[in-house]
Amino acid sequence: MEEYILKVFSKSTLRYFDAVAGGGAALGTPYLGGETESAGLGFSAVIGISGTYRGNIYYTASREKLFTLLPVLGESKPDEMLCAELVGEITNTISGNAREQLGGGFMISPPFMLQARPLSVHPVRNVPLYVIPITWRQHASRLLIALSKEPDAAEEPARPSA
Repeated sequence: MEEYILKVFSKSTLRYFDAVAGGGAALGTPYLGGETESAGLGFSAVIGISGTYRGNIYYTASREKLFTLLPVLGESKPDEMLCAELVGEITNTISGNAREQLGGGFMISPPFMLQARPLSVHPVRNVPLYVIPITWRQHASRLLIALSKEPDAAEEPARPSA
């Protein structure tokens, strides 16, 4: 996966927190996850990617982070259901923001939420899994990216001039 993709997702993540929480998010150094990454922090969501790229985008956050973020979004009584919905919304928004940069061939599925289950990510063979640590108000979360560019999605060859 190109460094460009990590930059796109990093900017998309910061854009999300700037828009909904007035900023304050800090990104750690992205790192290469293991063959099996145990990255769950309590609430997680996954989005499938197809088209120009294939793979998955995951977002996982602790209950504490989500309970702190929900009132900022106008929810006066945070609960477990709202936490599950919020991780799906965050994953979807970050992926949608990235799609604006990556074009219409970057197709995203609806999010699938994994509430209170450990998240063990098994990326597709030979597809690197990158983990971007995120801190907001001293609460941790992670964005996990496992994408490969489709070989047939390479740039269109130049057409001969007539």
